[in-house]
Amino acid sequence: MGDYGRALPLYREIVAETPDDPELHLSIAHAQKTLGRTPQAIESYRAAASLRPRYGEAYWSLANLKTYRFTDDEITRMQAAEGAPDIPLADRYHLCFALGKALEDRSEYAPSFAFYERGNALKKSECRYRPEPLERNARLQASMCTREFFAARQGAGCPDPAPIFIVGLPRAGSTLIEQILASHSLVEGTMELADIPRLVQDLHGRAPAGETPRYPGILAELGQKDFADMGERYLSDTRIYRTGKAFFVDKMPNNFRNLGLIHLILPNARIIDARRDPLACCFSNYKQLFASGQQFTYSVDDITRYYRMYVELMDHWNAALPPGRILRVRHEDVVEDLEANVRRILEFCGLEFEPACLEFHKTLRTVHSASSEQVRRPLNREGVDQWRRYEPWLGSLKEALGPLAATSPTPSSSTCRRT
Repeated sequence: MGDYGRALPLYREIVAETPDDPELHLSIAHAQKTLGRTPQAIESYRAAASLRPRYGEAYWSLANLKTYRFTDDEITRMQAAEGAPDIPLADRYHLCFALGKALEDRSEYAPSFAFYERGNALKKSECRYRPEPLERNARLQASMCTREFFAARQGAGCPDPAPIFIVGLPRAGSTLIEQILASHSLVEGTMELADIPRLVQDLHGRAPAGETPRYPGILAELGQKDFADMGERYLSDTRIYRTGKAFFVDKMPNNFRNLGLIHLILPNARIIDARRDPLACCFSNYKQLFASGQQFTYSVDDITRYYRMYVELMDHWNAALPPGRILRVRHEDVVEDLEANVRRILEFCGLEFEPACLEFHKTLRTVHSASSEQVRRPLNREGVDQWRRYEPWLGSLKEALGPLAATSPTPSSSTCRRT
């Protein structure tokens, strides 16, 4: 349920009885990190690594704080563990990603990239991701969910305006937008909710092998009551994550694949498309080891295919949905002019400006994403051009992105682009 404030005391009771369990110390550290208790989380991550010296996830979790800096001794231990012939696969790739971040922080970019590359290859070896089903589904949605299709179903769905959906790719600035909105007195941030994907899974049903899945075609068979019921179900199922504020944020990034369904069941919900420079976004995903899901991120080909699908599908939604239905927010714009973009976001959501949204880093709340520590600090430009330090090794990424890579601004150009 994401209620780490209640979970942490229970973990403490268990660890008093089993103090030598490294997984338990890791769980405690994750809870502390999510609650913003970074020093305690570091202590617990280190305890987990001490109890299991080759515990790759403990080291990666320290790296994933984004603000932690490894000591010489820790790097030596990680390198020795990663090179051990008998280390389990999961520990090895966790250590590779941790070493990539550790060496990046020391400006040792060539060996850092080598570890990122190795970690991705190892992680990819255990993934079953295939891009074709997602690309086929995107084409089906674009062919069926037309402007005329939506116009014929105008007035369908649940009219409640409470949800604010933030969609896009991971590592594109969605956590920052969520933190800005959650700093408003009428909005609460939740997490990456799985409720829309669950609705989609129910609509998919079980299609026999080789047959076209029921979704999205089944949308044409549903009536206004069906869409209203699904909207009500979404609101009911997500109420457990809310405390009663008028609006709430659902930042599941993959929801961009189902904006047609979201529009039909929740026609008054706000939709924000979080964008980031293509090279910066794709490479940031390549460097990130996700706790679960997002299996498209472990090869350059998969990342770039997914990114192209995202751009093409968002172009379709912007053309097919009513004008003004989606607000695109570029991360570089927010960094360049925070106040102007905060006002723009709040206006789109029908909210009055509140100064607290500019001081989002002071807002105390649980943050579940990999950017949890970053949004607890004042806004800075650290990550905007971070990918350029690795440019000598990103030829294949640029080539795979093709024309999209050309949209990346040069260092001398303004990063502020209006959409």
